[in-house]
Amino acid sequence: MKISRATITLIDVPLLEPFVVAYATYNTMPSVILTLETDDGLVGYGESVPDGHITGETPTGVVEALRTELIPAILGLDPRDITAVHQQLNGALKGCGAAKAAVDIACWDLAGKAAGRPIYALLGGRKPEHPTIAKVMSILSPRVLAEQAVEARGQGYRHLKMKLGSTDGLDIERVRAVREAIGNDLAIRVDANQGWGDPATARTMIRALEPFDIGWVEQPIDADDIDGFRLLRQDTSMRLMADEAVVDAADLRQFVRDRSVDMVNLKLMKSGGITPCHRLATQAELGGLKVQIGSMLETSIASAAGFHLALSHPNIVSTELSGPMKFTTEPGNLQYILPEVQVTEAPGLGIDVDTSVLADLTVSECDVSS
Repeated sequence: MKISRATITLIDVPLLEPFVVAYATYNTMPSVILTLETDDGLVGYGESVPDGHITGETPTGVVEALRTELIPAILGLDPRDITAVHQQLNGALKGCGAAKAAVDIACWDLAGKAAGRPIYALLGGRKPEHPTIAKVMSILSPRVLAEQAVEARGQGYRHLKMKLGSTDGLDIERVRAVREAIGNDLAIRVDANQGWGDPATARTMIRALEPFDIGWVEQPIDADDIDGFRLLRQDTSMRLMADEAVVDAADLRQFVRDRSVDMVNLKLMKSGGITPCHRLATQAELGGLKVQIGSMLETSIASAAGFHLALSHPNIVSTELSGPMKFTTEPGNLQYILPEVQVTEAPGLGIDVDTSVLADLTVSECDVSS
């Protein structure tokens, strides 16, 4: 089985409502869908959702990286030989985690379909439980967030993830309003997305959050200030999580050495797909750090890939792949029965891709073949 053809499709996925984080507001979510075909007729799907603030990539840049460098490097390879695939990808371009993730996911989808097994089975088997997701809440007014928290409780969510890190001075009031609205019924975790900037500001904010029973604080400071986490660790017993600061093994090595965080948030888009994230999850396990698999608001394609990874690795204790819940329409059909996600025994990613929906969302498309 050899990779013989690739179709690279840039789409724009409509959101139910704007998604607001510390560094940007998204009204739609651009995504690059990769279709890999083999010489024996199998079709596998991958996805890239880059973010210039995190991966340093843009959607059009991902398209060009795939078209000119990455796909030519892997044409003719057996997609089941994932080590050789990544050697070729890394030899072709440095970095480009989101672009490489699309190739990695498509290859795992093909490998699963060839074997007639779900991806998690190829990774060693699955945990008995269904993965769960948190309700991810944008940076909005305290009143609106309180209303959304009550609604989320009624929908069946057990955890809330509140996006913070704004400069309007309302972050603490946002959390206060939500906690007062739901009492202790739901767990709350917060993510500043680097928005508090420096350790001194983050220290003040974390102390102010202590009365509200916060599960953990994610990426409170700038991503390149890894040493800053050591300063925060000295001043709080609240659990800390690194996200944008962890991309590769070298980043994770320093966090393990410093013992400055309790958890790391791994994302397929940051690190290049299922394969490198599986390795990072094992590295974190050996270093005593728990792992969450996070989201860049991917469609069902990359979200399913993240759930297969999470189901297969004992050190992955949390998943926040909620992208499909935030779209008005998307090409995949991953099923959510809140707060759980239904990952099936179907081969590969275990989802169907509706090519007519994909066509409706398409901005541009190109083919690369051997």
